[in-house]
Amino acid sequence: MKKQALLREIQRSSQQLFDTIFPPRCAGCKRSGTVLCSSCIAKFGPVMPPSCQRCGRAILEPGMICRACNSHPAGLNGLFAVSSYEEPLRSCIHELKYDGNVRLAEPLGLLLAETFGRSSIVTDAIIPVPLHHDRQQQRGYNHAQLLAEVCARQSRIPYHEHMLVRHRATLPQVGLSVQQRYQNIAGAFLCTRAYATGALFGRSIVIVDDVATTGATLEACAAPLFAAGAKEVRGLVLARPV
Repeated sequence: MKKQALLREIQRSSQQLFDTIFPPRCAGCKRSGTVLCSSCIAKFGPVMPPSCQRCGRAILEPGMICRACNSHPAGLNGLFAVSSYEEPLRSCIHELKYDGNVRLAEPLGLLLAETFGRSSIVTDAIIPVPLHHDRQQQRGYNHAQLLAEVCARQSRIPYHEHMLVRHRATLPQVGLSVQQRYQNIAGAFLCTRAYATGALFGRSIVIVDDVATTGATLEACAAPLFAAGAKEVRGLVLARPV
């Protein structure tokens, strides 16, 4: 762990030097000067209430549960999002996740921390949605891990990278129906041995990811945590679809 932290610090220092010579461009508006400018951040409006008390989807009246959650057993104790899945946030997430712009993890992770702070959640740990080993080897990093690290550091909450493992490769969730998403991801995650023997009893956990469309991935992550004794599991994401 110390070696990984040292390598990340070296990478940050090298990147700062590189940025001095070749200023970065904002992922939202493409203006030169920063990876994410204040003008674009100002456009990340909060998800407007009323919203479902369980999953965070927009609903017509406050104090209600949406139709999807009403017909589906509760898999999370709550879901919080920074903003809606619209531009310019959509482009920022895409650049972080698929284009290798890992510098975006810092400003986006800070936004997650702000949302976490406003939610008044009390939690024992922040963890990322894990990638399958093959997918992480292919991409070179786990974007959810980078976001969770920044969020945990800023929020001063213990960060646990290896609490969960994705032991089964799954298809990308994009393009699948709601039912297919749940079937695709079901049983894909397990608690690692260190956490599966009572360490989570009575604990509250927050899982970080980039986007929650149906919540299927977060619920699949929550299932083994509950089975290991966790009392509460919530999701924290950058965006929810409108």
